[in-house]
Amino acid sequence: MSESLEGAEIDQGAAPVAYPSLVSRGVFGGMLMGLANLVPGISGGTMLVAAGVYPRFIKAIAEVTTLRWRLPSIALLSAVVTSALLAILLLAGVVKDLVVTQRWIMYSLFIGLTLGGLPVVWRMARPVDRRVWQGAAAGCLVMLGMVILQSQGATASSGSSFLMLLLAGVAGASAMILPGISGGYLLLLLGQYVPILSGIDAFKSALEAGDLKAAMGPALEVLLPVGLGVVIGVVAVSNLLRWLLARFEKATLGFLIGLLVGAVFGLWPFQHSVDPVLGETMIKGQVVTAENLAEIEADDYPTAFFKPSAIQVASSAGLVLAGIALTSVVAHLGRGKD
Repeated sequence: MSESLEGAEIDQGAAPVAYPSLVSRGVFGGMLMGLANLVPGISGGTMLVAAGVYPRFIKAIAEVTTLRWRLPSIALLSAVVTSALLAILLLAGVVKDLVVTQRWIMYSLFIGLTLGGLPVVWRMARPVDRRVWQGAAAGCLVMLGMVILQSQGATASSGSSFLMLLLAGVAGASAMILPGISGGYLLLLLGQYVPILSGIDAFKSALEAGDLKAAMGPALEVLLPVGLGVVIGVVAVSNLLRWLLARFEKATLGFLIGLLVGAVFGLWPFQHSVDPVLGETMIKGQVVTAENLAEIEADDYPTAFFKPSAIQVASSAGLVLAGIALTSVVAHLGRGKD
């Protein structure tokens, strides 16, 4: 990818006026990226492409991780990260509630948003050859395997331990680096999407109430491991991606395409939460009883498939198309800037 003219001007020191433009684009892109990380199916990397700062963002990460402290890179990273964190903090509760209470509607939209990100990576892979198709097959199989594990309860039984939340942070960080890849969707597959959003919302509520002691719980139990995972993921994924693209570009881009296509397997929309059966249903490693039922959040209830009505099928198809159109439009805005 070539850098934008704006980035080149700053590097040469010829246009100081470009600093406000770079920072404002960073704020805009960071807000979009924060929203993207809350919604499975939308890629944070795609949002940075749309804002026209993706090449500079990748370069800034590379410079900071190699201890090259240049003001343009620090300014851009600060703008993107700060605005993304604010968007996540303010909207996590709303998005989580919609996923729990309007699951089939949100999942239908997520499918469209996921497929809408496919052209971003496809354009990067052209001209397509055998290596792209082989990589796509491998990526698709990986996602299918993750969906099978999730359907068998492998992710749900893992709970929300420090290690799982750390891995979730690494997965979420990949969405900041890989255009077209949704970190929120990876969190769904890992079974950490709702727990993380719940922790963020609890932290925000405690801060609003001025209860610092209550805020320490979700801060240490959720935000700390996820934050560490994000830092590790950004550094590791960005450098790994640069290395893979330098040596195996076609296969790597094909693998990303496969991840996008395979992601749809795990987003069957027609499922809903069901009430746990006392003495039979197990949630977070414990059997649900009359005594502990009140302590279990509705977010943790098991889900089951249901037979949709004709109206629901038609509405779902419309939401899929709307999601495809939305992501495609956002990706199109970034053309010519990347």
